[in-house]
Amino acid sequence: MNAQRFYVGCAGWSLGREHLLAFPTQGTHLQRYAAILGSVEINSSFYRPHRRQTYARWADSVPADFRFCVKMPKLISHVRRLQHCEQELDDFLGQCLGLGDRLGCLLLQLPPSLAFAEPLADAFFVALRQRFFGEVVLEPRHESWTDAEPLLVRHRIAQAVVDPSRISTDSTPRGWQGVKYWRLHGSPRIYYSAYEQHWLENLAHTFKATAEGQATWCMFDNTASGAALGNALTLAASLHGEA
Repeated sequence: MNAQRFYVGCAGWSLGREHLLAFPTQGTHLQRYAAILGSVEINSSFYRPHRRQTYARWADSVPADFRFCVKMPKLISHVRRLQHCEQELDDFLGQCLGLGDRLGCLLLQLPPSLAFAEPLADAFFVALRQRFFGEVVLEPRHESWTDAEPLLVRHRIAQAVVDPSRISTDSTPRGWQGVKYWRLHGSPRIYYSAYEQHWLENLAHTFKATAEGQATWCMFDNTASGAALGNALTLAASLHGEA
């Protein structure tokens, strides 16, 4: 697709029964998923660590142009609240870097109660950037993070576009513009509702019109009722001119 790089996928690679015909019948769920969709968001890393060998096995299961986004552990974001977590960063990165060049970006989702404090955030991002030079996406959920734009740009941190919106600046790409990341949780019923086809087609048009060579991600997290997979297939088809 010339210089444009679109990564469409789901939070996890579960294959719902209603969409099985869209995927090959052979292979693991990840192999079958990766044969059709080009990316996935690993959410399980938020709850528990995975061995480096597990990440390496996942990387070996997918095509060369497939990319993973890995969600950072809640131990860092919700328990440590970005403070005094250098060892946790080392442990996490030592694990997920097993993905090698299949690692597309890291996702840091913050708790709604974590307000923006520039010295704290700056110290965390310095520690992160001392260890990891790839793409990082932030999903803040406290309104005070609307003041974080200069800091995010300085540390090359993209702010995710989120639906349903959580704060007043998450309806358009913010922060560093080297990567753009949509995280769609389903609306009006979060985690459950499917997005309508015309809405997804309009979103595909937006992606095509605004992409400037940087990676554009769209991850569907409306997985509770299986809507995510169908939405990802529809959007991917629209981006490839098949819808």
